[in-house]
Amino acid sequence: MPKNNTLYDKGKVVAGLCIFVVLVTFPFWFNLGKAAPVPEPQLSEKAKAAKVCVEPKSYMKAEHMQLLNVWRDTVVRSAKRIYVNSRGEKYEMSLSNTCLDCHTEKAEFCDKCHNYTSVTPYCWDCHVDPKEAM
Repeated sequence: MPKNNTLYDKGKVVAGLCIFVVLVTFPFWFNLGKAAPVPEPQLSEKAKAAKVCVEPKSYMKAEHMQLLNVWRDTVVRSAKRIYVNSRGEKYEMSLSNTCLDCHTEKAEFCDKCHNYTSVTPYCWDCHVDPKEAM
C-alpha cells in the first residue's frame, strides 16, 4: 500500500508554522521599544499649593475611578456627602466641587492620561467640563 505523502511533508509543515508565528507576533516585535512615554498630568497652581490630594498620589493614579464610583453611589443611594480619607480628613464627595476645584485643567490633567490609555470616562455625560462653565 503506497504512503500518503501529504502526511509526511515535514518541511512544508515547519515552514507554514514559522510563517504563522511570524505573522501572529509581527505587531509585537515591529513596535518593540516604540511605546510613547507615560504622560505626567499637569497640576494646577491650586493643586500644587495644596500638596495633598484626597488620597495619596499612588492610590489616586490607580484607583481614582473606583473612588469616584463609590462616591457617586454613596451620594445618590445613601445621601451621604462627606468622605473621610485614610488620613482622617473630611472631603465633600463631589467631582465638581472637590476634584475639579484643584484640577481645573481637564485637558491637561484628565485627558492626557485617558487618551494615552484609550479610556473614555463617562463623567462628562453628567458633569460640565470646567472650561465649558466659563
